[in-house]
Amino acid sequence: MKANAGKRKIFDAVDLLTEDTSAQTTEVKAENGVEQIKIDDIQAFHDHPFHLYEGERLQDMVQSIKEHGVLNPVIVRKLGKGYEMLSGHNRANAAKLAGLTEVPAIVKADLPDEEAYLYVIETNLMQRSFNDLMPSEKAAVMAAHYDKVCCQGKRNDIIRELKILNGEEPDDTCCHNGNKLKSLDVIASEYGFSSRNTARYLRLNYLIQPFKNLMDENKIALLAAVDVSYLTEEEQQMLWNIVERQGLKVKPVYAERLRKASGDLTEEKMAEILEALQVKHTDGNAGVSFKLPKSICSKYFDGMDSKQMAAVVEKALAAWFEGKEAAVV
Repeated sequence: MKANAGKRKIFDAVDLLTEDTSAQTTEVKAENGVEQIKIDDIQAFHDHPFHLYEGERLQDMVQSIKEHGVLNPVIVRKLGKGYEMLSGHNRANAAKLAGLTEVPAIVKADLPDEEAYLYVIETNLMQRSFNDLMPSEKAAVMAAHYDKVCCQGKRNDIIRELKILNGEEPDDTCCHNGNKLKSLDVIASEYGFSSRNTARYLRLNYLIQPFKNLMDENKIALLAAVDVSYLTEEEQQMLWNIVERQGLKVKPVYAERLRKASGDLTEEKMAEILEALQVKHTDGNAGVSFKLPKSICSKYFDGMDSKQMAAVVEKALAAWFEGKEAAVV
């Protein structure tokens, strides 16, 4: 499935809600059985890397379910007293919004995590164009193929089942292009990336969720995100605290400097590095950067971002200088 391949109509896998697919799924239903399960008994997959539908797309699905019901079963695995969703996060969400309390489901018992993740990845990938995925979703798909599910025999069985559910003719190919994925170069070729960019996307999986969200919102450059991914999880959380508190944009130069200092970073040291890099030079005059004691920041600027802090400082300075002028007069 190359990135430049023709786009296919986007659905969550087996989400063909406006078609009567009973004939298409007879074989799978006969093999697995379908039962009605309460939506509230199903929890989202614990490592679900895909975003749920929103806006018009979600409303269209809700309306379709109101008119036709959920025609294709979701796929869940049994977990204790409840279930974990593998395929059908969007259907279940839309069904609940449509007023339903139950959905038809195929239940998988004693399914290990690796096989469960196969369902999650393959269901989405079979029906979406790779180009339509967000950066964090692309990273998750590529990592799954590179590290977890590449050309395993069980993967073939799962893909075959999903294709039948989706009304497609199953085949016996091992991977999407029929070749074994043995190296970064082959992964790159399959998704239409260079090997270097493939390696960069794989690194995105090491980001904490807030930075993945920034990637998906196009608020952080790929190279900056890659550098941030080399920080420890604790360091990333410290950086996120600063970014959120100050309304700071993580530029590539910031991320590169922090990556070099990784392993010896505290929040204070991280703030010092970021402050030093924010000094600008205009018209030959260097801007001035200074630090306030933590006690003062906590007392007067708690909860403020950098713009709010600057506004307070500016007003205070204006009032102070006005007082001096009045005293001189």
